[in-house]
Amino acid sequence: MTRNPAAGSRASRRSATIGSLALGSVLLSSGVALADPTEEEAQQRYEQLQEELSGLNEAYNQAQEDHEAAEAEVSDLEERVEETEENLQEMSGRVSAIAQSTYTGSTHSLPGLLFGGSPDNVLQTIADLDFLSVGQEAVMSDYVEEAERSERLLSQATEAEERAATALEEAETSFEQGEQALEEQSEVLDTLGGADPTASTEPVGDPSGGGGTAASGDVQAVLDFARAQIGKPYVWGGTGPDSYDCSGLTQAAWAQAGVNLPRTTYDQVNAGTQVSRDQVRPGDLLFFYDAAAPSHVGIYSGDGRMIHGSNPSKPLEEVNLADYWDSVFTTAVRVG
Repeated sequence: MTRNPAAGSRASRRSATIGSLALGSVLLSSGVALADPTEEEAQQRYEQLQEELSGLNEAYNQAQEDHEAAEAEVSDLEERVEETEENLQEMSGRVSAIAQSTYTGSTHSLPGLLFGGSPDNVLQTIADLDFLSVGQEAVMSDYVEEAERSERLLSQATEAEERAATALEEAETSFEQGEQALEEQSEVLDTLGGADPTASTEPVGDPSGGGGTAASGDVQAVLDFARAQIGKPYVWGGTGPDSYDCSGLTQAAWAQAGVNLPRTTYDQVNAGTQVSRDQVRPGDLLFFYDAAAPSHVGIYSGDGRMIHGSNPSKPLEEVNLADYWDSVFTTAVRVG
Protein backbone atom coordinates (compact mmCIF):
# COMPACT_ATOMS: atom_id res chain seq x y z
CA MET A 1 0.00 0.00 0.00
CA THR A 2 1.28 3.46 -0.90
CA ARG A 3 1.61 5.81 2.04
CA ASN A 4 1.32 9.55 1.62
CA PRO A 5 2.93 11.46 4.53
CA ALA A 6 1.40 14.77 5.50
CA ALA A 7 2.83 17.77 3.73
CA GLY A 8 3.68 21.18 5.21
CA SER A 9 1.42 24.17 4.96
CA ARG A 10 1.05 25.94 1.63
CA ALA A 11 1.78 29.24 3.36
CA SER A 12 5.18 28.06 4.56
CA ARG A 13 6.03 26.66 1.14
CA ARG A 14 5.01 29.90 -0.53
CA SER A 15 7.12 31.90 1.90
CA ALA A 16 10.08 29.64 1.28
CA THR A 17 9.69 30.01 -2.48
CA ILE A 18 9.50 33.78 -2.33
CA GLY A 19 12.37 33.87 0.15
CA SER A 20 14.58 31.71 -2.04
CA LEU A 21 13.96 33.87 -5.09
CA ALA A 22 14.66 36.99 -3.08
CA LEU A 23 17.81 35.43 -1.66
CA GLY A 24 18.96 34.59 -5.15
CA SER A 25 18.61 38.16 -6.35
CA VAL A 26 20.50 39.45 -3.31
CA LEU A 27 23.39 37.01 -3.50
CA LEU A 28 23.77 37.18 -7.25
CA SER A 29 23.70 40.95 -7.27
CA SER A 30 26.21 41.15 -4.44
CA GLY A 31 28.42 38.38 -5.72
CA VAL A 32 31.12 40.55 -7.22
CA ALA A 33 34.29 38.47 -7.37
CA LEU A 34 37.18 39.62 -5.24
CA ALA A 35 40.14 40.84 -7.25
CA ASP A 36 42.58 38.47 -5.57
CA PRO A 37 40.63 36.05 -3.38
CA THR A 38 42.42 33.64 -1.13
CA GLU A 39 41.62 29.95 -1.37
CA GLU A 40 39.62 30.22 1.84
CA GLU A 41 37.61 33.17 0.50
CA ALA A 42 36.96 31.31 -2.74
CA GLN A 43 35.73 28.28 -0.81
CA GLN A 44 33.45 30.40 1.35
CA ARG A 45 31.97 32.02 -1.73
CA TYR A 46 31.46 28.58 -3.29
CA GLU A 47 29.65 27.37 -0.17
CA GLN A 48 27.46 30.47 -0.22
CA LEU A 49 26.52 29.88 -3.85
CA GLN A 50 25.91 26.17 -3.22
CA GLU A 51 23.41 27.04 -0.51
CA GLU A 52 21.76 29.62 -2.71
CA LEU A 53 21.48 27.21 -5.62
CA SER A 54 19.84 24.58 -3.41
CA GLY A 55 17.20 27.12 -2.41
CA LEU A 56 16.64 28.21 -6.00
CA ASN A 57 16.18 24.61 -7.10
CA GLU A 58 13.50 23.97 -4.51
CA ALA A 59 11.86 27.30 -5.33
CA TYR A 60 11.71 26.13 -8.94
CA ASN A 61 10.20 22.79 -7.89
CA GLN A 62 7.53 24.57 -5.85
CA ALA A 63 6.77 26.99 -8.69
CA GLN A 64 6.43 24.04 -11.04
CA GLU A 65 4.00 22.31 -8.66
CA ASP A 66 1.98 25.50 -8.29
CA HIS A 67 1.78 25.93 -12.06
CA GLU A 68 0.70 22.34 -12.63
CA ALA A 69 -2.02 22.73 -9.99
CA ALA A 70 -3.20 25.97 -11.62
CA GLU A 71 -3.32 24.29 -15.04
CA ALA A 72 -5.37 21.43 -13.60
CA GLU A 73 -7.80 23.90 -12.03
CA VAL A 74 -8.27 25.68 -15.36
CA SER A 75 -8.88 22.36 -17.12
CA ASP A 76 -11.49 21.30 -14.55
CA LEU A 77 -13.29 24.62 -14.78
CA GLU A 78 -13.27 24.55 -18.58
CA GLU A 79 -15.10 21.22 -18.41
CA ARG A 80 -17.51 22.65 -15.86
CA VAL A 81 -18.26 25.67 -18.04
CA GLU A 82 -18.83 23.46 -21.06
CA GLU A 83 -21.21 21.22 -19.12
CA THR A 84 -23.10 24.19 -17.70
CA GLU A 85 -23.48 25.76 -21.13
CA GLU A 86 -24.80 22.49 -22.52
CA ASN A 87 -27.36 22.29 -19.71
CA LEU A 88 -28.36 25.89 -20.32
CA GLN A 89 -28.82 25.29 -24.04
CA GLU A 90 -30.89 22.19 -23.35
CA MET A 91 -33.11 24.04 -20.91
CA SER A 92 -33.49 26.94 -23.34
CA GLY A 93 -34.70 24.50 -25.95
CA ARG A 94 -37.26 23.08 -23.57
CA VAL A 95 -38.51 26.53 -22.65
CA SER A 96 -38.87 27.36 -26.33
CA ALA A 97 -40.86 24.19 -26.77
CA ILE A 98 -43.09 25.18 -23.85
CA ALA A 99 -43.71 28.55 -25.42
CA GLN A 100 -44.61 26.97 -28.72
CA SER A 101 -46.83 24.40 -27.02
CA THR A 102 -48.60 27.11 -25.11
CA TYR A 103 -49.10 29.20 -28.23
CA THR A 104 -50.64 26.31 -30.17
CA GLY A 105 -52.77 25.24 -27.21
CA SER A 106 -51.17 21.81 -26.86
CA THR A 107 -50.27 20.99 -23.26
CA HIS A 108 -50.27 17.22 -23.18
CA SER A 109 -46.67 16.98 -24.39
CA LEU A 110 -45.40 19.52 -21.87
CA PRO A 111 -43.98 17.12 -19.24
CA GLY A 112 -42.25 15.12 -21.92
CA LEU A 113 -40.69 18.23 -23.34
CA LEU A 114 -39.49 19.34 -19.95
CA PHE A 115 -38.41 16.12 -18.38
CA GLY A 116 -38.10 13.59 -21.17
CA GLY A 117 -40.45 11.14 -19.42
CA SER A 118 -44.04 9.98 -19.40
CA PRO A 119 -46.60 12.57 -18.31
CA ASP A 120 -48.02 10.10 -15.77
CA ASN A 121 -44.59 9.62 -14.20
CA VAL A 122 -43.77 13.32 -13.97
CA LEU A 123 -46.95 15.31 -13.47
CA GLN A 124 -50.35 13.82 -12.81
CA THR A 125 -52.09 16.95 -13.86
CA ILE A 126 -51.30 20.35 -15.17
CA ALA A 127 -53.76 22.56 -13.37
CA ASP A 128 -52.11 25.84 -14.05
CA LEU A 129 -49.83 26.47 -17.02
CA ASP A 130 -48.90 29.91 -15.69
CA PHE A 131 -47.61 28.34 -12.47
CA LEU A 132 -45.49 25.92 -14.53
CA SER A 133 -44.06 28.83 -16.52
CA VAL A 134 -43.03 30.60 -13.33
CA GLY A 135 -41.30 27.46 -12.08
CA GLN A 136 -39.56 27.00 -15.38
CA GLU A 137 -38.34 30.59 -15.27
CA ALA A 138 -36.80 29.93 -11.85
CA VAL A 139 -35.03 26.85 -13.18
CA MET A 140 -33.69 28.83 -16.11
CA SER A 141 -32.49 31.55 -13.74
CA ASP A 142 -30.58 28.95 -11.71
CA TYR A 143 -28.88 27.64 -14.83
CA VAL A 144 -27.92 31.15 -15.93
CA GLU A 145 -26.47 31.96 -12.51
CA GLU A 146 -24.45 28.73 -12.50
CA ALA A 147 -23.12 29.48 -15.98
CA GLU A 148 -22.09 33.00 -14.96
CA ARG A 149 -20.46 31.71 -11.76
CA SER A 150 -18.50 29.08 -13.69
CA GLU A 151 -17.31 31.70 -16.14
CA ARG A 152 -16.13 33.94 -13.28
CA LEU A 153 -14.27 31.07 -11.63
CA LEU A 154 -12.65 30.13 -14.92
CA SER A 155 -11.53 33.71 -15.47
CA GLN A 156 -10.00 33.84 -11.99
CA ALA A 157 -8.31 30.47 -12.46
CA THR A 158 -6.90 31.55 -15.82
CA GLU A 159 -5.41 34.66 -14.24
CA ALA A 160 -3.93 32.52 -11.44
CA GLU A 161 -2.42 30.15 -14.01
CA GLU A 162 -0.84 33.07 -15.85
CA ARG A 163 0.68 34.34 -12.60
CA ALA A 164 1.97 30.85 -11.80
CA ALA A 165 3.50 30.59 -15.27
CA THR A 166 5.27 33.91 -14.76
CA ALA A 167 6.56 32.78 -11.36
CA LEU A 168 7.84 29.56 -12.92
CA GLU A 169 9.71 31.49 -15.61
CA GLU A 170 11.25 33.74 -12.97
CA ALA A 171 12.29 30.73 -10.89
CA GLU A 172 13.88 29.14 -13.93
CA THR A 173 15.80 32.31 -14.75
CA SER A 174 17.00 32.67 -11.16
CA PHE A 175 18.25 29.09 -11.07
CA GLU A 176 20.09 29.48 -14.37
CA GLN A 177 21.83 32.57 -13.00
CA GLY A 178 22.72 30.74 -9.80
CA GLU A 179 24.05 27.77 -11.75
CA GLN A 180 26.24 30.02 -13.86
CA ALA A 181 27.58 31.81 -10.77
CA LEU A 182 28.48 28.50 -9.14
CA GLU A 183 30.26 27.28 -12.28
CA GLU A 184 32.28 30.48 -12.45
CA GLN A 185 33.19 30.22 -8.78
CA SER A 186 34.23 26.61 -9.31
CA GLU A 187 36.67 27.80 -11.97
CA VAL A 188 38.08 30.38 -9.56
CA LEU A 189 38.53 27.68 -6.94
CA ASP A 190 40.27 25.40 -9.44
CA THR A 191 42.62 28.20 -10.43
CA LEU A 192 43.64 28.64 -6.80
CA GLY A 193 44.19 24.91 -6.42
CA GLY A 194 41.32 24.56 -3.99
CA ALA A 195 38.91 21.65 -3.70
CA ASP A 196 35.14 21.61 -3.76
CA PRO A 197 34.33 21.99 -0.04
CA THR A 198 31.03 20.13 -0.42
CA ALA A 199 32.61 16.96 -1.84
CA SER A 200 34.19 14.11 0.10
CA THR A 201 37.91 14.45 0.76
CA GLU A 202 38.22 10.76 1.62
CA PRO A 203 36.96 7.70 -0.25
CA VAL A 204 33.66 6.39 1.05
CA GLY A 205 33.29 2.81 2.16
CA ASP A 206 32.02 -0.17 0.22
CA PRO A 207 28.90 1.11 -1.63
CA SER A 208 27.34 -2.33 -1.52
CA GLY A 209 27.08 -2.40 2.25
CA GLY A 210 25.18 -0.28 4.72
CA GLY A 211 26.53 1.17 7.90
CA GLY A 212 25.40 1.44 11.45
CA THR A 213 22.10 -0.19 12.29
CA ALA A 214 21.03 -2.91 9.88
CA ALA A 215 18.34 -1.66 7.51
CA SER A 216 14.88 -3.21 7.36
CA GLY A 217 13.59 -4.67 4.12
CA ASP A 218 11.82 -1.46 3.07
CA VAL A 219 14.77 0.74 3.97
CA GLN A 220 17.19 -1.60 2.22
CA ALA A 221 15.14 -1.23 -0.96
CA VAL A 222 15.45 2.55 -0.58
CA LEU A 223 19.22 2.38 -0.11
CA ASP A 224 19.72 -0.10 -2.95
CA PHE A 225 17.82 2.16 -5.31
CA ALA A 226 19.68 5.29 -4.18
CA ARG A 227 23.07 3.63 -4.62
CA ALA A 228 22.09 2.47 -8.10
CA GLN A 229 21.57 6.13 -9.08
CA ILE A 230 25.08 7.21 -8.06
CA GLY A 231 26.85 8.66 -11.07
CA LYS A 232 23.69 9.85 -12.81
CA PRO A 233 23.46 13.57 -13.66
CA TYR A 234 22.03 16.12 -11.28
CA VAL A 235 19.40 18.08 -13.19
CA TRP A 236 17.28 20.73 -11.50
CA GLY A 237 13.67 19.62 -11.40
CA GLY A 238 14.78 16.06 -12.18
CA THR A 239 12.65 13.17 -10.91
CA GLY A 240 14.28 10.32 -12.83
CA PRO A 241 14.85 7.87 -14.16
CA ASP A 242 17.87 9.31 -16.00
CA SER A 243 18.57 12.33 -13.80
CA TYR A 244 17.51 13.79 -10.46
CA ASP A 245 17.73 16.77 -8.18
CA CYS A 246 18.07 16.26 -4.43
CA SER A 247 14.39 15.92 -3.53
CA GLY A 248 13.63 14.08 -6.75
CA LEU A 249 16.11 11.38 -5.71
CA THR A 250 14.69 10.99 -2.20
CA GLN A 251 11.15 10.87 -3.57
CA ALA A 252 12.04 8.18 -6.12
CA ALA A 253 14.05 6.16 -3.60
CA TRP A 254 11.31 6.03 -0.99
CA ALA A 255 8.77 5.12 -3.65
CA GLN A 256 10.57 1.76 -3.74
CA ALA A 257 9.22 1.17 -0.24
CA GLY A 258 5.69 2.25 -1.17
CA VAL A 259 6.00 5.70 0.35
CA ASN A 260 4.72 8.65 -1.65
CA LEU A 261 6.92 11.53 -0.48
CA PRO A 262 5.98 15.11 -1.39
CA ARG A 263 7.98 16.70 -4.19
CA THR A 264 9.90 19.45 -2.41
CA THR A 265 12.22 19.61 0.59
CA TYR A 266 9.82 22.13 2.12
CA ASP A 267 7.25 19.34 2.38
CA GLN A 268 9.50 16.32 2.77
CA VAL A 269 10.81 17.70 6.07
CA ASN A 270 7.27 17.22 7.44
CA ALA A 271 6.85 13.72 6.01
CA GLY A 272 7.91 11.75 9.07
CA THR A 273 9.30 11.92 12.58
CA GLN A 274 12.14 14.36 13.14
CA VAL A 275 15.24 12.95 14.83
CA SER A 276 18.54 14.47 15.91
CA ARG A 277 21.84 13.98 14.11
CA ASP A 278 23.10 11.43 16.64
CA GLN A 279 19.94 9.33 16.22
CA VAL A 280 19.99 8.93 12.45
CA ARG A 281 19.66 5.51 10.88
CA PRO A 282 20.18 4.33 7.29
CA GLY A 283 17.31 5.54 5.12
CA ASP A 284 16.60 8.66 7.17
CA LEU A 285 16.26 11.93 5.27
CA LEU A 286 18.87 14.55 6.15
CA PHE A 287 18.04 18.24 5.68
CA PHE A 288 20.37 21.20 5.39
CA TYR A 289 20.77 25.00 5.51
CA ASP A 290 17.51 26.59 6.72
CA ALA A 291 15.72 24.89 9.60
CA ALA A 292 12.41 26.61 8.80
CA ALA A 293 12.53 25.80 5.08
CA PRO A 294 15.42 23.42 4.31
CA SER A 295 16.54 23.60 0.70
CA HIS A 296 18.66 20.45 0.46
CA VAL A 297 18.05 16.80 1.32
CA GLY A 298 19.93 13.53 1.14
CA ILE A 299 19.53 9.92 2.28
CA TYR A 300 21.63 8.72 5.19
CA SER A 301 23.44 5.58 4.04
CA GLY A 302 25.22 4.68 7.29
CA ASP A 303 28.69 5.16 8.79
CA GLY A 304 28.48 8.95 8.56
CA ARG A 305 27.68 8.97 4.84
CA MET A 306 24.93 10.33 2.65
CA ILE A 307 23.71 9.70 -0.89
CA HIS A 308 22.53 12.87 -2.60
CA GLY A 309 22.80 15.25 -5.52
CA SER A 310 24.05 18.74 -4.75
CA ASN A 311 24.36 20.72 -7.98
CA PRO A 312 24.62 20.33 -11.77
CA SER A 313 28.43 20.48 -11.77
CA LYS A 314 28.71 16.91 -10.48
CA PRO A 315 26.68 13.70 -10.56
CA LEU A 316 24.79 12.05 -7.74
CA GLU A 317 27.28 10.83 -5.17
CA GLU A 318 27.86 9.37 -1.74
CA VAL A 319 29.74 11.70 0.58
CA ASN A 320 31.16 11.80 4.08
CA LEU A 321 29.01 14.14 6.14
CA ALA A 322 31.90 15.23 8.34
CA ASP A 323 33.74 16.85 5.42
CA TYR A 324 31.22 19.69 5.02
CA TRP A 325 27.58 18.72 5.34
CA ASP A 326 27.49 18.28 9.11
CA SER A 327 28.29 21.99 9.41
CA VAL A 328 25.05 22.95 7.63
CA PHE A 329 22.85 20.12 8.93
CA THR A 330 19.50 21.19 10.40
CA THR A 331 17.37 18.09 11.03
CA ALA A 332 16.69 14.50 10.05
CA VAL A 333 13.37 12.81 9.34
CA ARG A 334 12.52 9.14 9.77
CA VAL A 335 9.98 8.13 7.15
CA GLY A 336 7.39 5.43 7.66
